[in-house]
Amino acid sequence: MITPDQIALAARAIREGGLVAFPTETVYGLGANALDASAVRRIFRLKGRPSTSPLIVHVDTIDMARSLVAAWPAAADELARRHWPGPLTLVLPKQPVVPGEVTAGLDTVGIRMPAHPVALDLIRAAGLPIAAPSANRFTQLSPTTAAHVRDAFGDSIPILDGGPTQVGIESTVLSLAGDEPVLLRPGIIPFAELRRITEPTAGAHPSPGMHERHYSPRTPLAIVDGDLLPAGRVAYLYIRRPLHAARVIPMPATPEGYAAALYSTLHQLDREGFDSIAVERVPATAPWAGVADRIERAAK
Repeated sequence: MITPDQIALAARAIREGGLVAFPTETVYGLGANALDASAVRRIFRLKGRPSTSPLIVHVDTIDMARSLVAAWPAAADELARRHWPGPLTLVLPKQPVVPGEVTAGLDTVGIRMPAHPVALDLIRAAGLPIAAPSANRFTQLSPTTAAHVRDAFGDSIPILDGGPTQVGIESTVLSLAGDEPVLLRPGIIPFAELRRITEPTAGAHPSPGMHERHYSPRTPLAIVDGDLLPAGRVAYLYIRRPLHAARVIPMPATPEGYAAALYSTLHQLDREGFDSIAVERVPATAPWAGVADRIERAAK
């Protein structure tokens, strides 16, 4: 249980330019004051993240979100009221108050309101928006527990331990910055729910998590379509078809359950010293798009 004193100390660290790892409903974030360019640069240095990869800014109210953007279209208002707090990031034209370090020099900023009480309490106590990518080394597995954060950074940063995350993969990212909405990164929110409001189309636009290789375990990972597994001591994750391997792990049969278990399972397998991890290809349907995206990037 996180105490009010722990929140207050973490909020003070954020206000003073420090970094704090904190839980969201998706993954743990590595947070800094989004309005402090120097603090934001510390995130990039600690993660080893290239400055060309923008960060998501976390807010606790729609009013805070609106204070950071130059335009707030009707679609943004409707999406925020339906899906915030929740795993949806909206990309909009930014106000000058948002440093270029946050946005990789772009004139847009990604914003979301996390659905985790600890994250919201931290933002509220700090009294400012918090820029936060996942609390891991760049391209490596995202953390879904405080222990995963410690594995990456040791005791170099304070960590608010809110237990395991519930969603388990990063947020959907939707750009409303142009004439047409553009889906930048799939997540757990079904596409149909967004289409009813925005009619998004797939496209390329700068967004977190868009590097070809991302979300990767240290152990080589391969996607399996048939019966052939990689050679050596293999861990195999499946939904429908079990195959003989050194370790065989049945995964949840729903995209929500699979997403919640994926990173934690891969973290565990990384610690067990397999030659490779084989993953049965997940269904090629819209609800599975976020999970499929993470697995495909991990396998690059």
